[in-house]
Amino acid sequence: MIPLGWENPLRLAEDLATVDVLSGGRLNPGISVGPPLHWDDVRGALYPDTADAEDFSYARVERLLRFVRGQHATLFRGREGIEEWSDRVEPHSPGLADRLWYGGASRRSAEWAGDHGMNFLTSSVVKIDAGGFQRPDFARIQAEQITAYRERHPHGRVSQGLVVIPTDSASPDQRRRYQEYVEARLPRTREPQGSAQLLFSPDLIGTSDQLAEQLHAHAGYQLVDEVAFALPFSFEPDDYLQLLTDLAERLGPALGWSRAD
Repeated sequence: MIPLGWENPLRLAEDLATVDVLSGGRLNPGISVGPPLHWDDVRGALYPDTADAEDFSYARVERLLRFVRGQHATLFRGREGIEEWSDRVEPHSPGLADRLWYGGASRRSAEWAGDHGMNFLTSSVVKIDAGGFQRPDFARIQAEQITAYRERHPHGRVSQGLVVIPTDSASPDQRRRYQEYVEARLPRTREPQGSAQLLFSPDLIGTSDQLAEQLHAHAGYQLVDEVAFALPFSFEPDDYLQLLTDLAERLGPALGWSRAD
């Protein structure tokens, strides 16, 4: 996920297209908008001359979309001396625009992504919109956002990101530490957090069979095309080896995934 507030949309379009061409059309970049985190601390270094004029709204994504889709970036095109000038961002990678994802947490973002033909990336955070629930239900809110997206873009792709911790081959010490990690993060899942009214999904922990059962019952998971399992940031290398092994060898097959030839 690329926070677009840190980027110049024209230069980012050039970088993304270059990588996509070099990788044979395999890039699936995700974009989000809004002011950079700790904006007051970084604005002077990031945009010393234009901080007050920078637009961190959806319009910034629209600029990127235009450039990636090959629309005009300048009015001049032609030869000047020995140089050939293009009026669009080069290189241009056909098909890249169809693989752009918008990462959003609100119904408004889901609807915007659908209206603008982007794929939609929903994660372990949703925003409680006005008139929300007395007893917030993360899965239900996420499912409603996905439904709103699909009403506007029926053929768009939807991906879900959740923290999932399989314990099949974990040692007793790993299981204990994993459980402590999940329990420490549980309070933020019970009610919306902060002025933005953000609700976090509970981390899922258990054996692969238990996790598969929980995911199949998850209203959001039921509606997505693909899922990206996020790993905790603070574990040890041996922990990640165990988690990735269980994800690939146990949870993936339990969810219907099979290894490519």
